[in-house]
Amino acid sequence: MVDILGTGECSMGQKVGEVYNYPEDRGKMCPSSIHSLIPWIMVMQSGGTYSFFKDDGNSVTLGCPDYEHQVVYKITRETVDD
Repeated sequence: MVDILGTGECSMGQKVGEVYNYPEDRGKMCPSSIHSLIPWIMVMQSGGTYSFFKDDGNSVTLGCPDYEHQVVYKITRETVDD
């Protein structure tokens, strides 16, 4: 998480600086946030990208659906060694 807009407090108690790994940390995230982020995660998992992605197509910054306390997430694709 990189920012919380509005009052600066997430209504679900998430904090700026928290890091989540997908899929193992799904249960730790706000259900509304993970629901809105999954389509973008799937694009990245499948090797896709869009022109507005940053870092050579390996990251995107998105917001949660809470318009009064919008949490801003940066999703980053990283190679994981098996």
